[in-house]
Amino acid sequence: MKLFSARLGWLGAAIALALAAPAAAQFSDGYNFLKAVRDKDAVKAKALIDKPGSTIINTRDGDSGETALMIAIRRRDAPWIGFLLQNGADPNMKDRDGNTPLIVAAMTAFSDGVRLMLAGKAQVDASNGRGETALIKAVQMKDSASVQLLLNAGADPDRTDSFAGMSARQYAERDVRSGPVARLMEEAPKKDRKPTMGPSL
Repeated sequence: MKLFSARLGWLGAAIALALAAPAAAQFSDGYNFLKAVRDKDAVKAKALIDKPGSTIINTRDGDSGETALMIAIRRRDAPWIGFLLQNGADPNMKDRDGNTPLIVAAMTAFSDGVRLMLAGKAQVDASNGRGETALIKAVQMKDSASVQLLLNAGADPDRTDSFAGMSARQYAERDVRSGPVARLMEEAPKKDRKPTMGPSL
């Protein structure tokens, strides 16, 4: 009886291990993909992307939620950004703090990254967990090139964040050192806002 119970226990463990294997393999592929991006190993990254049925391109880091696009943006690597976008990277995925790749590009004052994200159909007014948009971050960084790109793409200069209740225009007005950014924001037209729907009186 003891032998039979031991065999059942061993069989149960083997089944559990077999069921866990696909999840472990997926985690391993995700880790290896992000590592390949960090190491600039295009051959390894492409091999993982091209696996049948793979959705590895949009893997998030388990701790930070950072995507491959964000890794490339933080190191200001335009060729890798292009490579990832061409292979289906989602420009609107968010990290743990709610930042999109476009917001990351703005908060690092990387105007080429802003341009590439906008060309890749990034949502221009997406906000992070503090309600900050890419335009707000670009104004805070005093990055006039990114501010101009974002305004040209239709970013709302009067959309307020949830952290301080201030808009990009207000941040620019408040900062006496913002210079060219303040001029751009002063000249930015107000966007038409849809009226709140409700019963007519």
